[in-house]
Amino acid sequence: MKIVIFDMDGTLVDSGRDITASVNHVRKRIYELAPLQVEYVVEAINLDKRNLALLFYETPLYELEARQEFENHYHNQCIQTSRLYEGIAELLENLVHRSTRLSVATNAPARFAKRMLSHLGLETIFDRIIGSEDVSRPKPYPDMLLTLLDAYGYTPGQDQALMVGDNDKDMKAARRAGIPGAFATWGFSEMGAGDYSISRPDEILQLLSGDGASLSG
Repeated sequence: MKIVIFDMDGTLVDSGRDITASVNHVRKRIYELAPLQVEYVVEAINLDKRNLALLFYETPLYELEARQEFENHYHNQCIQTSRLYEGIAELLENLVHRSTRLSVATNAPARFAKRMLSHLGLETIFDRIIGSEDVSRPKPYPDMLLTLLDAYGYTPGQDQALMVGDNDKDMKAARRAGIPGAFATWGFSEMGAGDYSISRPDEILQLLSGDGASLSG
């Protein structure tokens, strides 16, 4: 069995403009702050250690009102400009054709990933979409990945598994779960420390087409 677990934002989908639009909505409506640029928001999201409330809203704590305002706005915003990265649709088609098991592990609430993938006509090809509300500890902890691997009945040394993400948290989660991580340089960050660094989605097919030793956990 071959398993590929994808991060969502910055790996499958370029959602930077929609995330920024909702952040700026909260900044204006609640904090009366000027808008941020997409590049700043994307970079902040991918920082290994960061306080997003401070970076986005100039307050040390992510206040409940701001969280609710963001999520209410993002529910509609998340399908406005988000798009698949080039080559992702073809990759997913190839993986399905090869009977690869596919899942999504996102640190955002799973409902946003489901909404975006449904809008793009892709939700049904994933066995499971797991988000921050489904585990007690998000990435970089391995809980999401271990939950998915357990659901598949993954056996190290027999099955192949790969985590694909654009964030060091994805790579750390993979390492802690005992599976390799492939860092996608086409996403929100161009550099990261994974077991593999890939610049095109179709390179995942090459990783999975070997003898399996490097991806067996």
